[in-house]
Amino acid sequence: MKKIYSLALIFVLLCSLLLTACNTRSGGSSDEETLGGYVQGITDTEVLIANSLPISGPWAVTGVPTKAGLEAYIAMVNESGGIDGRLIRYIHQDDEADPMKGKPITQSFINDDKVFAIVESFGTAVVGAIIDDLREVGIPTVYFGTGIGQLYADNALTNAEGRNTFPVQPIYTTEGQVMVARGVGDFKASRIGILYTNDDAGKDMLRGAEMKCKALGIDYTAEQVAVNSPDVSAAVTAIKAYGPDFIICASIQATMPTIVKELAAQGLKVPVITSYVNASGAMAEAVADDIEGNFDLYASGWLDYSTDERAANLAEYQEWVDEEYMYNSYAQCGWIAGYFFCEGLRRLVGQEVTWDSYIAAMESAPIVIPFGGTIDYSGGKRMGTPALSMFRVNMELNNGFNWELAAPLESIDEILAKA
Repeated sequence: MKKIYSLALIFVLLCSLLLTACNTRSGGSSDEETLGGYVQGITDTEVLIANSLPISGPWAVTGVPTKAGLEAYIAMVNESGGIDGRLIRYIHQDDEADPMKGKPITQSFINDDKVFAIVESFGTAVVGAIIDDLREVGIPTVYFGTGIGQLYADNALTNAEGRNTFPVQPIYTTEGQVMVARGVGDFKASRIGILYTNDDAGKDMLRGAEMKCKALGIDYTAEQVAVNSPDVSAAVTAIKAYGPDFIICASIQATMPTIVKELAAQGLKVPVITSYVNASGAMAEAVADDIEGNFDLYASGWLDYSTDERAANLAEYQEWVDEEYMYNSYAQCGWIAGYFFCEGLRRLVGQEVTWDSYIAAMESAPIVIPFGGTIDYSGGKRMGTPALSMFRVNMELNNGFNWELAAPLESIDEILAKA
């Protein structure tokens, strides 16, 4: 009888060990299921993060400096001993901005390399391809180099809704709301015309603009144009017939100049605002001759160096980054991504670090962008930066940027208070 009891006890112990093994989602003493949530990619001495960026092909001009900025921030942190005794180790693969490459690369980071977090996912196409995977797995993902509306949530309480994701730069849905606020607060608009492209960026800005117009009771109309269409005259004619006192050009990159040129050709005389993505010297030059004498063209902005604190942050950045990237906005974005990721770790010094505890730490208090406004992730808010500035095309400036600051970083409430 004792022998039977002994065998039974051994059987129970073996079952217990097997159950424990099945519940362990990755090997190693530090990769285990804990009471505080799942964790991988972290030991007593190291935190492993990863991303894929385009460092070859036509998008390398954006990916290479972004990577350099992130690496510079990590180097600064590691030089000072890391965070809570842990150094940051960063691995990367080139995705050439191709979602067919970015998706399997990201899956490999998570499942094979067992990284703790994805930091600085880049590009609309790649992010659109991997966002569902990131949410399904629940891995903390900090900063996205895109503003697609899939990232937007005002009450993400589960990972399926995006609680594990932390967008920083403007999301087009939020930007659309800010553009309406600019029209109402800065230009006292009561009738807003919206020209938007039939891609995700245009539709997301339209979504945000419509949300805010309806919330404020502002009359508006919207006309769609095809991306890269050489002829947008019909849509502009319809907007002109509506008689707006403010126009939103909800389009990024190549289609924006086509729309603006047609607005000028048809004699529109009201202010026009477009996305922060279009605030470049090349875009200003493309439309300068057309808008002169007709209307002012504005664009949102989210990076600002005007305060003493931001100037000090910029000086610190420039001390660590390679000289060729001292004024590169993409490199600054990489630096910001590193800062935001590390801020979550700093809030857990002396505490257990798991995916769940890290997410809770990011939500525990607002985070100030080194060269910008403040983001509050509490209550599941995932809307990107809500504070934007406003620039105006000015070709008389000799700064290679050709945009001058027309309004400082302001929240929607601050803008509307001017109405």
